[in-house]
Amino acid sequence: MNTESLNRHLYDSKLLAYAIMRRTAYVLAVLAVGLLLYAHGVEKNQYRLQLLYYVIDAILAVFVLIYLVRILYAFERIKFLRRTWFEGMLLSIIFLNEFCTYVLGFPVVYTVFDNIGIPLSVEFYRVLVSLYMLVLLVVELLETRIHLKTIQLKPSIAFILSFVLLIFGGAGLFMLPKMTNAPEGMRFLDALFMATSAGCVTGLAVVDPGTYFTFSGQVVLLLLIQMGGLGILTFATFFASLMRQGVGIKQHVAMHQLLEGETLFSSKGMLRNLIFLTLAIEGIGAFAVFLTWGPETHFVNLGSKIFFSIFHAVSAFCNAGFSLYPQGLYTEPVRYAYVLHLVIAMLIIFGGLGFPTIVDLFSPKAMRERMEMPWKNWKMLTRVAVYTTAALLVFGTVGFFLLEYYNTLSELNLAEALVTSFFQSVTTRTAGFNTVEISELSVPTMLLFIFLMFIGGSPGSTAGGIKTTTFTVILLAVWTTIRNKRHLEIGHRTIPHAVAYKAFSVFAFAAILNITFLFILSISDAQYDIIKLAMEQVSAFATVGLSTGITAGLSDVGKLVIILSMYLGRVGTLTLALALSTKASYVAHKYPETHLVVG
Repeated sequence: MNTESLNRHLYDSKLLAYAIMRRTAYVLAVLAVGLLLYAHGVEKNQYRLQLLYYVIDAILAVFVLIYLVRILYAFERIKFLRRTWFEGMLLSIIFLNEFCTYVLGFPVVYTVFDNIGIPLSVEFYRVLVSLYMLVLLVVELLETRIHLKTIQLKPSIAFILSFVLLIFGGAGLFMLPKMTNAPEGMRFLDALFMATSAGCVTGLAVVDPGTYFTFSGQVVLLLLIQMGGLGILTFATFFASLMRQGVGIKQHVAMHQLLEGETLFSSKGMLRNLIFLTLAIEGIGAFAVFLTWGPETHFVNLGSKIFFSIFHAVSAFCNAGFSLYPQGLYTEPVRYAYVLHLVIAMLIIFGGLGFPTIVDLFSPKAMRERMEMPWKNWKMLTRVAVYTTAALLVFGTVGFFLLEYYNTLSELNLAEALVTSFFQSVTTRTAGFNTVEISELSVPTMLLFIFLMFIGGSPGSTAGGIKTTTFTVILLAVWTTIRNKRHLEIGHRTIPHAVAYKAFSVFAFAAILNITFLFILSISDAQYDIIKLAMEQVSAFATVGLSTGITAGLSDVGKLVIILSMYLGRVGTLTLALALSTKASYVAHKYPETHLVVG
C-alpha cells in the first residue's frame, strides 16, 4: 500500500482518532503528574514507590504509542516530524530507556548517569519526566481551550494571577513530606514565604535551603527561580504559540508591553531569542562556575558538584540570590574564591541588564548587524541600561570600599578588597548574594545599600527596584527643571512628558509602599533596629534578598508584610506602568490653567 492510498484509507477515521488521542493524553497527563507529585513528595515505602514508577513508565509507553499514531495520521509526515522534533527526541529517549530496561534488562539512562558519577540518576530522570508531563498538561489545557481566553482576562491581570498561581503551587509542593528534612514538615507560612521569595526571585529565606530542603525540594526551589525569573507570561506565550491558532494580537500587545519591545514584530521575535539566550548564558555560566570551584570546596560526588553549579548559575542570572551554603558565598569554603565571585557577578550583571538589552547586545542577528555596520549605535534603552548600570556599579564599588575599608574589609589586601567591593556593588542592586557579613556593616553602608537596592536593575530584567531607566528619567527631569528647559532630552532625542509622569508615578508608588510597610514592621517587630528593618523591607520590595539575619526571627505579621512586599515589588510597578498606559478618555474641552506654588 503506497502513501497516498494509506492516507485515503485513514482519512475517514482521522477526526475520531485525534479526539480519542487528545482525551487520552489529557487524562494520562493529569494522572501522571499526580502520581509523580505523590512519588516525589509523599510516598516513602520503596515497594509502593516501585509500583508507582511502573505505572508511570506504562503511561509514558502510551505517550510513545500515541506519538507513533499521530505520525501515521499526519498525511505530511516529514513536515510533522520536523515540526515536533523536540517532542519526538524526548519520546525517543523514553522509548529507548523503557525498551532497554524492560526488554533487555539494561536501564540505559540510569547506567549513563552512574558511569559519569551521578548516583542520583533516578531522581534526575524522574525530574525530567515530571517537567515533560507538566509541559504536556499545559499544552493539553490550552488545546482544550481551558485557558485565559475562556475567562477573558486582561494581559496585566493574567500576569499578576500567574505569579499567585506559581507562589501557591510552590508553597503546596514545599509542604509535601519528602521536600524537607524536617520531621514535622514545613508550616504553611514558611512555605509561602520561601515560594514567594523564589518565585519573585528575591532570595530572602526563613530556612537554610542547603540543609532544610531535600534534593527534591531544592529542585522545586530551582524551578520556581527559573520560572519566576523569566516570567510566567513568557512561558504562557510560548505555550500559546504551540496552539493551532497561534498567538493573537492581544498576546503580542502584552509581550510588547512586558518585554519592552519597540514594535509588535520585534516582541514576537524576542521570545525565541529570550529563551535561547537565557539557556545559553545559564549553560555557559554553569560550566564556568563548575570550573571555578576551589580545591578546598568538597562535594559528595560529581552529581552534587554539577547540581551546585547549575543552581548557583541560574540563581545568579535570575538575580535570585539563593545559595545552597548556609551563609551564602560568605561560607568558609567559598568565601575567598574570588574567581567564582567574579563569574557570579558577571551572571548577575547580564540578568540585571534586561532581556531587551541582552537581545540587542548578544543576539546573533544584532552581532551580525554590528559587524556589517560598525557605525550603528545601540538602541536607546540599551544605552541607558548599560551606562546607568556602569555608573551605579562604579559608585557602589567606590562607596563600599571607602566606607568598609576599616571594617569588613580590614583583613583583606587591596586586590581582595576591590573584588569584594565590586561584588557587593553588583549584588546589592539586584541579586542578594553576599561575601561579607551583612550584619556587621556600618550604618552609612546600609544606607548606601538601601539606595542601590531601591534603584534596582533595568526594565525587562529579572531584577527589581524602580529600574535604572526610571532613575535616569527622574534625574533628567530634575536637571531639565533646574535649567528651565521645556523638553527632556537624551542622546539627541526628546523624551515625552508622559514617560516622565510614569517615572515619577513609579517612584511615588515605591516610596509610599516602602514607608507604609516599614511603619508596620516597626510595630510588629519592634525588637529590631529601624535600619535593619529598612534593609529587610527595601530588600524585599526590590527583590534583592540581602538581610542582616533577622528574616527567620520576624513575627508572622512581619513575614506576611515581607511576602506582600516581595510580590508587589515583582509585579506591582509593572502593573502600575501597564495601568497608566491604558487608553484614556479624551474630551474636547480644556479647563483654564491655574498656578500652584510647589517646592
